Amino acid sequence: MDSAAHAELSSLRKSIDNIDAALVHLLAERFKCTQSVGRLKATVGLPPSDPERERVQVARLRALAAEAELDPAFAEKFLSFIVAEVIHHHEQIASTGTIATDPAE
Repeated sequence: MDSAAHAELSSLRKSIDNIDAALVHLLAERFKCTQSVGRLKATVGLPPSDPERERVQVARLRALAAEAELDPAFAEKFLSFIVAEVIHHHEQIASTGTIATDPAE
């Protein structure tokens, strides 16, 4: 690989690394918010999941993905993964009052 291609590859990878870092920080903030939602739901006796909210969010995210030229099916899978984790957290909060942490930490 010539030096120009190597420099471009390094630059692109640096941008990807920055985006990955931003995604991790955004997910951390999102989970802080959803954990607060889980505590509120547990306090007032609401169920951990809200299928209607999830349906609306999937439709919204698919539309946003299409506008951003991202595969809507991928965006839906990504949201489904996050929502499953949020529901799991809400169930833990409802049953134990807290969220179990990763034992590897």
